Amino acid sequence: MREQVEVQFAYGVNPMQTPTTETPSIEQLYEEQIRSLTPEQKLRLIALIASELAEGLPKRPKRSIMELHGLGAEIWQGIDAQEYVDQLRSEWDDRP
Repeated sequence: MREQVEVQFAYGVNPMQTPTTETPSIEQLYEEQIRSLTPEQKLRLIALIASELAEGLPKRPKRSIMELHGLGAEIWQGIDAQEYVDQLRSEWDDRP
């Protein structure tokens, strides 16, 4: 509870007073509370905000390289793999 009171006082809120419905703007918060923080404190604040935002993102399923198996197979229809490799290798011989 003590930490909560300190945090509330740090943001200009007295827990003994009735809260008002007026919310300070982001600019006001920055000017009054954030601008004076040290670079280390600002980085910690950014990390906290980023962490909270990341928690709200939908989880992406893990992907497997095997999902690409067979992709583009139609491109190679009717092409003999060995003939293709032999042709590429013969082109190497023609290079300077």
